[in-house]
Amino acid sequence: MKVLVLGGYGVFGARLARLLVRDGHAVTVAGRSLAPAQALAAELGCAALRMDREGDLRELDGHDVVIDAAGPFHAYGDDPLRLPRTALARGLHYLDLADDARFCAGIAALDGPARAAGRCAISGLSSTPALSSAAVRALVGRETPRLIDCAILPGNRSPRGRSVMRSILAQAGRPMRVRRGGAWTEVPGWSDPADYRLPGGLVRQGWQIETPDQALFPAHFGAETALFRAGLELAAMRYGLAAFARLRRRWPVPISSPLLAAFKAGADLLAPFGSGVGGMSVGVVVGAERRTWALRVDDGDGPFIPAVAARALLRRASLPVGARPALEAVTLAEAEAAMADLSVRVERRVEPFAPIFPRVLGPAFETLPQAVRATHLTADVSRWRGRASVTRGEGAWSRLLAAVFGFPAAAEDVPVEVVKTATPRGETWLRRFDGRGFRSHLCAGADGMTERFGPFAFRLGLRVEDGALHYPVRAGRIGPLPLPAALLPVSVAREYADAEGFRFDVELRAPLTRGLLVRYRGRLAPEGDAAAGAAAAGAAAEV
Repeated sequence: MKVLVLGGYGVFGARLARLLVRDGHAVTVAGRSLAPAQALAAELGCAALRMDREGDLRELDGHDVVIDAAGPFHAYGDDPLRLPRTALARGLHYLDLADDARFCAGIAALDGPARAAGRCAISGLSSTPALSSAAVRALVGRETPRLIDCAILPGNRSPRGRSVMRSILAQAGRPMRVRRGGAWTEVPGWSDPADYRLPGGLVRQGWQIETPDQALFPAHFGAETALFRAGLELAAMRYGLAAFARLRRRWPVPISSPLLAAFKAGADLLAPFGSGVGGMSVGVVVGAERRTWALRVDDGDGPFIPAVAARALLRRASLPVGARPALEAVTLAEAEAAMADLSVRVERRVEPFAPIFPRVLGPAFETLPQAVRATHLTADVSRWRGRASVTRGEGAWSRLLAAVFGFPAAAEDVPVEVVKTATPRGETWLRRFDGRGFRSHLCAGADGMTERFGPFAFRLGLRVEDGALHYPVRAGRIGPLPLPAALLPVSVAREYADAEGFRFDVELRAPLTRGLLVRYRGRLAPEGDAAAGAAAAGAAAEV
């Protein structure tokens, strides 16, 4: 095919041009500056030309396919689809390496013209969403994942394009929409770090950024949660960007050319450090399994990975017709075949998905009613709503302790909400009674379940009895100091199910006096379409 690569001498465009020449395509390297296009074309033995996407686009004539590898796609102005619309009108297929969610989804507006022309316009033929969606499909088959968690983790010696840097800096600290636990929520860009394991035991840290995956995966795969993170190998760069993101949460500093140049200069100073080893991770939770596809790239071949999906698609005998985001535009088998001549290692892992309650209770967990079990299978975030009544102790000691722990005020039949969030160590529970909340942190250890409220930690003697889950307090500490038995609260708390679903009844008695501290009773059900991940109503609000 005759392929015009716009931005063909950039970080990713140059790698794509190199791969397409290697595959025998007639490639033209194009961009606003003719000299670098000619220099690369001379090296590859292909054509070069000067092309400005804001011009009349006559350079499209004589080609079969145009691939936009330039960007940044979020900054394409008032008519962002001008290039693909013109390409279709002139009889070309249009592909791009877009990583901007709005641009990628917006390409579907050209589906009518694409079908009328018998051509395709596919946006996002890059690591995200083309490669990531191919990996998700390979991992889940026809099953529905509850959680999708992807990350791109480049090595520090990989070249840094200005477009990619501008895109990441523009996101830092600014709110972005993420689907978690079946509901849309806002999180700041470059936040909430997590670790990912790559082949060879390499562990890298990623931070949340906005890509098409978060916008498109929940509906496409039916996932309750879709997360995407990116990493920087050097801690100084990761945490420096995190500090900048925190600054932009308060003051939305514009990403001006001088600011971009300053960041680029700083990154270039650190370029000799770290390595050329990078990778990618795609993980899903399906049923009782956590499945992962992980990629490791050595010898500095990381910048080739965003070009792999386009290369794989152009290896087909014919291209599809229509305009759409690059969701499953290629299969994982096609993508892996398109990496065969790169320094790539791939592995798949299947591990048990073991939330903390099944882990601590063991076989007894399966004897609980389904409505109770469903509340303790949180893959990422689960939300539950219902009604509750609250009784408070009357004594001064009870009132003081209830205030310290933030327990709810006395009330009859008030709305209650419980939000459970999985963490690397366990779960965080946020309970809101009539809008006022308190939280605790639970983790599973060798000695069972521990629940922490600030400096106080209590070991729970979880047990299943008569079809109910009981939460007696067995031991406690404040900081590192153990609490004597007389200073422990008494917990008479249970979760159970009746004909209407999940119920909770939590009674706490104060240390020393054993007078009533607080008692809250009620019922809960899954919130909204989070119910798809739970087979029945229910949630827990225990201490």
